[in-house]
Amino acid sequence: MSAPPSSPLPAVLVTGGARRIGAGIARAFGRAGWHVVIHYGHSADEADALAAELPSALAIHCDLADGDAAEDMIERLARHLPDWRCLVNCASVFDPDDVTKLDADTFRRAIRVNAEAPARMAQAFLAHARANGGRRVIQVTDQKLANPNPDFFSYTLSKHAIAAAVPMLAMGAARPEDRVYALAPGAILASHDQSEDEAAVSHRLNLLSRRTEASEIADACLWLSQGWLASGETLFVDSGQHLLSQPRDVIYLAREGAA
Repeated sequence: MSAPPSSPLPAVLVTGGARRIGAGIARAFGRAGWHVVIHYGHSADEADALAAELPSALAIHCDLADGDAAEDMIERLARHLPDWRCLVNCASVFDPDDVTKLDADTFRRAIRVNAEAPARMAQAFLAHARANGGRRVIQVTDQKLANPNPDFFSYTLSKHAIAAAVPMLAMGAARPEDRVYALAPGAILASHDQSEDEAAVSHRLNLLSRRTEASEIADACLWLSQGWLASGETLFVDSGQHLLSQPRDVIYLAREGAA
């Protein structure tokens, strides 16, 4: 990464910000007048295009499977962003493995990308970022925290791990004016091997029988960036899915006719 230009605007880093929900979050902050740093792993073209679209933005690459590189990215950004108020850890890997036999490679990758890297980035951000007022860490988790099922075993373990870090970081790594949050979405976009038609069915398997929109996650991030909620809390944005008891992931429930 070359040194990013300093910006007088409040800054936000969105990991996984080039595509899908991350891109929606980046656009929402951009429209709200923030300087947006768009992290990407393998989506350079999308990241550059999005950065060009926003009023004030830059794209930055990092392989989040490398925890040292993730921490170094935060420290370098902290030296160049004069008002870095928010870190949104949205990047994630979502690979299937079986509850009856943990796949070691899938588990290691899930833990590194979904838990180790965001925890280390949050620690580095809270240690080094300069901000006019309090700083905010928003960790995107999953409604599976409250509504577990045995599918995507390593992914779910990794999300439980990073969710456990949120209250600990709030208690021990943040200043009184800082906030550390978890944001737990439900099923939002087609994922894994779903078609759009399948997603349209599975994403309505919640209490409100409606599809939660990606824009709702972006709006929740903007709201959390203002620090109104107590630090260490989790905000669920899932149309009530976490209040159900679902024996399988909604991908498979829809295929099995549970809709």
